[in-house]
Amino acid sequence: MARPRPEPVQVVKQRRDAALARMVEAVPYIRHLGVVFDRRGDELTAQLPYDEKLIGNPMLPALHGGAIGAFLEITAIMELAWALVWERMEGGGPPAAAIEAGQFPPMPKTIDFTVDYLRSGLPRDAYARARVNRSGRRYASVHVEAWQDNRARLMAQATGHFLMPPSGDG
Repeated sequence: MARPRPEPVQVVKQRRDAALARMVEAVPYIRHLGVVFDRRGDELTAQLPYDEKLIGNPMLPALHGGAIGAFLEITAIMELAWALVWERMEGGGPPAAAIEAGQFPPMPKTIDFTVDYLRSGLPRDAYARARVNRSGRRYASVHVEAWQDNRARLMAQATGHFLMPPSGDG
């Protein structure tokens, strides 16, 4: 029996990028804030493009703390959700076909989320990356860092705990 030919790398990349875009597009609040994600392999970097509506203190001006906190929480949830999607896409078969059809597993649910505001968010783009500290069948712990011009000068960081969706769903 002949072994199936591997797909070209560009086809696999386009499929993954399309799945991520559909997953992000399915969450109205992500669209409202304008958050976009850049994927490099299985690593995501979130970007919160500057928008006047994000200003909380026009005297400074500074980004609203609620917008920053929401950005960090979105980044954490999408990191966890993308890990589930990535696993299904890599596994092939019916789970991968379901992702192709736009049927994503349920999103993790926030148990608690603590934000440390380290400096004012300036009126410019912000970036964030999440690191999963622990992810089990029922529970996950995630740390998120956000910055603007210099990744070494964090604007905010957060730690969250999430209830993971049952593995049979999706």
